[in-house]
Formats: sequence, C-alpha cells, structure tokens
Amino acid sequence: MAEHATPWPEGPAMQGPRLLPWATAEGKPCYLSTDVRGYLAALADNMESVQLGMGKELLEYARDTTAPGAKILTATEYRWLARRLTEALSDALRAADSRGQRLPGPQEDEEAGEDA
Repeated sequence: MAEHATPWPEGPAMQGPRLLPWATAEGKPCYLSTDVRGYLAALADNMESVQLGMGKELLEYARDTTAPGAKILTATEYRWLARRLTEALSDALRAADSRGQRLPGPQEDEEAGEDA
C-alpha cells in the first residue's frame, strides 16, 4: 500500500538544507544541501512515500484491532502496536516538517506572482 502515499508534488520550492527522512546513528537529524533533483533527494522522496504508506497501513490495522467486537490483544501485542504507531507518527511528523520547510513563504509567493 506504500505506493498510495502522497508524493511530493513537482519538487519543493525552497532552496537550502533539506531535512531527510532518516537520522544518524546517534538520533540526530540529517540534512541534504544540494539541488532538489539529485539521487539523494529522489531517495528521500521515495523513503518518505514508503514511510507514509506504511503508516497508513498501520493505522488501518490499529483501527481494525481496536474496533468494537475485535479480538482482544495481549499486553505485548498492544505494546508492539503502540511502538509501531509511535514510529509511524514520528516519520509522518518528520516528513511534514521537511515538506513545510520547503514550502515558499508568503513573500516568495508574492514575488512569483509578480514575475508571471
């Protein structure tokens, strides 16, 4: 289902370091300082799509397992589900932050309108 995740539309507008969808071994954020069309940018776009797709699948599973009448899970299974949901939310927030940083600001929107 990962192929149904929302892709980044026609590349980002902001130039500058891009927050990548992975971290260092120490858990620190990774940034990419290059153009938006390179190999690593494409890899990051693909990884974001996969992460968001996996999050969507996990959310569907969580909804099914917590629906009225669903089989009761063990405490271990609920902990596993909570951990995976936490990871998926973290991935989604990182993708949203990265994409938000690359959106044009209000001033950039006005300049683009004047050039047209």
